[in-house]
Amino acid sequence: MQYNSIGKLVASFGLKGELVLEHALGKKTSLKGLETLFVEVRKDDFLPYFVEETRIKSDTEIYIKLEGVNTKEEARKLTPRQVWLSEEDFERFAARSSAISLLGFHIINEGEDLGPIEEVIEQPHQVLCKIILNANEALIPINEEFLQKIDQKKKQVHVVLPDGLLELYR
Repeated sequence: MQYNSIGKLVASFGLKGELVLEHALGKKTSLKGLETLFVEVRKDDFLPYFVEETRIKSDTEIYIKLEGVNTKEEARKLTPRQVWLSEEDFERFAARSSAISLLGFHIINEGEDLGPIEEVIEQPHQVLCKIILNANEALIPINEEFLQKIDQKKKQVHVVLPDGLLELYR
């Protein structure tokens, strides 16, 4: 099963085990209809949690109540931890215009497929896309200068990268 990271549990809230989920879905959402999310307890080790209740806190935060998490102490044990959705749920909730929606797209540099985007890191003036290039982790900047187009149908991000950038990772 494919999982996509949407953010992390940043705090416990109240006394009944509620949590604050900070997300990068690119739109205000309560995740209404979401049944299960996955919490990364250790690197690449995901535990499923059933969602009991959610409500919007802000554009990028949600109050969330998970089944089996009923006290402030239990909730605290889950912070700070990355939260992941199944690919199907991710498609349902991520805004198409959000940077995070580029997960899984292939980066195409001047016709060469560099591979799929593994992680999206948003920074104030650009987005960095992590790919694996020749068994190395490579961070590819996506900004106005390098971006040619995003092909939603083919799930491709077309870029023209500066000379020498890829050589750092090869």
